[in-house]
Amino acid sequence: MSDPASLGILAFEGFEELDAIGPYEVFQNARTAGADWTVDLLATDETDRVTAAYDLRVEPDGALTGDAALDYLVVPGGGWNDGDETTGARALARDEHVLDAIRALHDNGAAVLSVCTGAMVLEAAGLLDGRPAVTHRSALDDLRETDADVVDARVVDDGDVLTAGGITAGIDAALWLVEREWGHEIAFDVEDAMEYERSTDVYRE
Repeated sequence: MSDPASLGILAFEGFEELDAIGPYEVFQNARTAGADWTVDLLATDETDRVTAAYDLRVEPDGALTGDAALDYLVVPGGGWNDGDETTGARALARDEHVLDAIRALHDNGAAVLSVCTGAMVLEAAGLLDGRPAVTHRSALDDLRETDADVVDARVVDDGDVLTAGGITAGIDAALWLVEREWGHEIAFDVEDAMEYERSTDVYRE
């Protein structure tokens, strides 16, 4: 019997709550519906607690490392448009330790999904160069200044790199990933259980 797939959601100081918790609930519901994966919240360093953008405090399951046995990594956004370089996605996009870990995981075969301005973190890691991508609408101009190919869609699937628009789009992206990996029936069961009507605005080449 094979081991379950492993999915990590990055929880860093100042992350946007719904960017991470929305997908977390989708993925855990998918487990209940039959998806064979584990779901963990991962801090950027070993710590007992991480404080999100609106002061929600979470206890991570572990810390992100480049040699982790992850099949999927979710990178939320948070605070990008505040311009604060000391916390949130802007700080994360300048953290070479985290960027190196993201690059290493991707190089080792992990599919990476960003939510909202988490796309700017993937861009800083070099994962969006020449790829279709989207981010929160208020950060689209920033993304257009990079080598990413900005797409008008709620979810963009480029195989091993996926991006979602702002905040609640993370739920749509998570449901899309569930459907892509585990099938329509499980995705529908999750959507139904959560009483959520997801967007079908998915760009996929």
